[in-house]
Amino acid sequence: MGLDRQNRYNRARAVNYAKTFALSPNPGFKYFQIYETLGGDCTNFISQCLLAGGAPMTYTTEYAWWYNKSGTYDTNDDRWSVPWAVAHSLYWTLKVNNNSNIDAAKGLEVGSAAMLELGDLIFFEDDNGVIFHSTIVTGYSPIDTLISQHTYEALNIPYIRSWEAKRYHYLKIRV
Repeated sequence: MGLDRQNRYNRARAVNYAKTFALSPNPGFKYFQIYETLGGDCTNFISQCLLAGGAPMTYTTEYAWWYNKSGTYDTNDDRWSVPWAVAHSLYWTLKVNNNSNIDAAKGLEVGSAAMLELGDLIFFEDDNGVIFHSTIVTGYSPIDTLISQHTYEALNIPYIRSWEAKRYHYLKIRV
């Protein structure tokens, strides 16, 4: 696979970050509480994993992806782009970046979880066609792909036991 040779995404670092902070969120980043209609911390956590894996923040592109710390101890003063924290926005940003091949995190959609590697992402789509949840592949069992996530916090659980979804989107990540 020529694609993998050119990939600067450090899967091991992304997965190590995910395993370190899956059950106990990193206090250096804003934690998004669960809001009934607005979601929670899942995509913020996935963005942190991508960053740990070497994905560069992008500020000037149409599909910007970034997080700015305020320089205070209070993460409520921090700022972030919409794709940093919203599942459907991150999904589309990764796909658009892949199609335009810019210097940013990219996601190539594949047909099944069996095609994913550690550090790749799984997005969940509801009955209305809205992508509402994001997870990172952090392990394997003999029968399933295991993910780690926030909203609710979980480490190495089968992805099909996370949130109920009508459809799953499997993204191979590269930088």
